[in-house]
Amino acid sequence: MSATPIPTPSSPPPDILRAASMELVVTDLAASRHFYVDVLGLVVTEEDGEAIYLRTYEEFIHHNLVLRAGPVAAAAALSYRVRSPEDLDRAVAFYRELGCRVERRADGFVTGVGDSVRVQDPLGFPYEFFHDVQHVERLAWRYDLYTPGTLVRLDHFNQVTPDVPRAVKYMEDLGFRVTEDIQDEAGTTYAAWMRRKPTVHDTAMTGGNGPRMHHVAFATHEKHNILAICDTLGALRMSDRIERGPGRHGVSNAFYLYLRDPDGHRIEIYTQDYYTGDPDNPVVTWDVHDNQRRDWWGNPVVPSWYTEASLVLDLDGVPQPVVARTDSSEMEVTIGADGFSYTRKGDAPDELPSWKQGEYKLGHQL
Repeated sequence: MSATPIPTPSSPPPDILRAASMELVVTDLAASRHFYVDVLGLVVTEEDGEAIYLRTYEEFIHHNLVLRAGPVAAAAALSYRVRSPEDLDRAVAFYRELGCRVERRADGFVTGVGDSVRVQDPLGFPYEFFHDVQHVERLAWRYDLYTPGTLVRLDHFNQVTPDVPRAVKYMEDLGFRVTEDIQDEAGTTYAAWMRRKPTVHDTAMTGGNGPRMHHVAFATHEKHNILAICDTLGALRMSDRIERGPGRHGVSNAFYLYLRDPDGHRIEIYTQDYYTGDPDNPVVTWDVHDNQRRDWWGNPVVPSWYTEASLVLDLDGVPQPVVARTDSSEMEVTIGADGFSYTRKGDAPDELPSWKQGEYKLGHQL
């Protein structure tokens, strides 16, 4: 446990249903619109010269993604839907007891959402909570509009924070449960996956310099939808937008693809994780040296995936300062100069085949 844990409020937390939306600041609204709408196929709910409101095909609330024009690319809000209007009162009390900055607007901070609370949470992230929303047409049955790579839901966020156990304890106080994590024999926690809806996660806490936003993930129905997105990007000569994958995660068991948008914001396309809703759902802990934890096929993780992430803003729109992680880096202990990974636990470092050893060491990639 961290030497400076975040205290547990006596006030009950809001009853969070799911990760529902993210607001991203982008520096070129037209370029971002082309990427998210023309290439990835998200649906425009409405737009103006300042912002674009987008949703996935199975969504019935106004939006899952807001693209807002601004001078610095960053995440402005990680938004959760809560069960009732009274949960907004609980959010205010919970965060005020923690001494956090809290703002509430009866008419919402963005189009399509009513009474909302935004906070600068103890980890430095801009969280938003809302219940009242404008309903829009759910396009789940509009197969005439589907593309081979249709995005159907917003699935989760991933946050970079220096002290993962500290973050986990705070998120558990907020009502989240750990489903999977990555640790080493010394007890260092490198990442944790936490959920409210009954899947693997609504957000993950990844160890690194933070607070930063690692990615926002959108789901498809099947893995062939992800392969179709790769084919589309190749056909458009946009393969440089693919940062990592496609592949199968060990953690979460999901099929994945990581993309970078025109501002470098990371987007995951995600499918086929598993149900976690039972109260005795077992936590899965992975060894940080297991090279199948991040990719079930044992493919290497590109260094940028560990080191790069988006800035996050405070409630005034100012980028939050980034604090360095002091615990061990997952990248350094697994693919750094002295890193070690295994396929079968108990194998010696030199038992990893020669054609794999180079892939996992910085400086060996061509």
